[in-house]
Amino acid sequence: MPTSPPPGRWNDVARATGLLGPDGAVAQTIFAEMTALAARTGAINLGQGFPDVDGPEFIRTAAKDAIDAGRNQYPPGDGVPELRRAIADHQLRHYGLDVDPDTEVLVTTGATEALAASILALAGPGDEVVTLEPFYDSHAAGIALAGATHVPVPLTAEGFRLDAAALRAAVTPRTRLIVLNTPHNPTGTVLTRAELEQVAAIARESDAVVLTDEVYEHLTFGDAVHVPIATLPGMAERTLTVSSSGKTFSLTGWKVGWVHGPAELVTAVRTVKQFLTYTSGAPFQPAIARALGDDETPRALATSLAARRDLLCEGLTAAGFDVVVPQGTYFVVADGAHLLGRLGVADGHDLCRRLPELAGVVGVPVSAFCRPGSPTSAALASRVRFTFVKREDVLRDAVGRLHRLAS
Repeated sequence: MPTSPPPGRWNDVARATGLLGPDGAVAQTIFAEMTALAARTGAINLGQGFPDVDGPEFIRTAAKDAIDAGRNQYPPGDGVPELRRAIADHQLRHYGLDVDPDTEVLVTTGATEALAASILALAGPGDEVVTLEPFYDSHAAGIALAGATHVPVPLTAEGFRLDAAALRAAVTPRTRLIVLNTPHNPTGTVLTRAELEQVAAIARESDAVVLTDEVYEHLTFGDAVHVPIATLPGMAERTLTVSSSGKTFSLTGWKVGWVHGPAELVTAVRTVKQFLTYTSGAPFQPAIARALGDDETPRALATSLAARRDLLCEGLTAAGFDVVVPQGTYFVVADGAHLLGRLGVADGHDLCRRLPELAGVVGVPVSAFCRPGSPTSAALASRVRFTFVKREDVLRDAVGRLHRLAS
């Protein structure tokens, strides 16, 4: 048996996601660490973004019916026809995107597989992949798996907006992909049409493909409007759009996602995806096909989340955090800079480890969504991400506990 970690691409993934220590030891993800900490201490877990209630009964019943009807073997590698049609209908109904369900839609094991398969298909050694920073950790992992070079572009420090000049400076002739995430995890930013038009112009000029992660597409608040970049002039032919049923319908464990785009790009992604999971979720796919015809459930969820967002933001502010009120997603970023010295903690990571003892609540440091040691990581070192996709009574309990920090 080997006595030291084996060589391989896994080292690159661990390093890119901050899991490789100076001594070569591999740490668990920050989400696993904080979830275990919450379980061990009895703290309220506002670190990991999953709902604490199940999705609508009619969708769950449809999955049970599919099981009873014998839909338990391998579904087609592309996804069951009714789900691919439902995805195409959804994109046409909501955004005016005319998508061919037979050649331009691919069902995946969650958005995570769609993103990984797309990056693996289209980028490799010598290529550059540009992302926003902070970024969801699977974006960095997929780039590392592909052996490509990750080029992060920081969102602005004030308000987490797109820095178009920085994006333009980051794109080079080696840029193969520009990866977007809007609505954005962890910041809750929803990129405006004007911001997306700047991204689109850069992509067209550089002949880059845009890979856009839109899993929170229906979870926007107030005046914020989600605009798929594929709807902008000249972008449908160079955009892969990724989404998922998990966030929209509070069924994160079903892992039914998809990617759509030009047939030649989807063919490339399918070629890789079929050797990852091949296929999955046989009885869940027809259930999600039914769910995608329901526009009321996502609207109701967004309305409920907006109220829960306000409850948590007010509680965090009262506890001494500075809050950037999110325009979408499940998450709010809170700056604990004013608390660090008084509480005797070094940074947001240290604060998250101490929060169960200090307030009975768990969050996740925003630095975990940045490249290890990057300037953005340093600039956001005091920021913590909390989720508000929990029941109102749970959030009220958490807010009450957080008030201990203000005393």
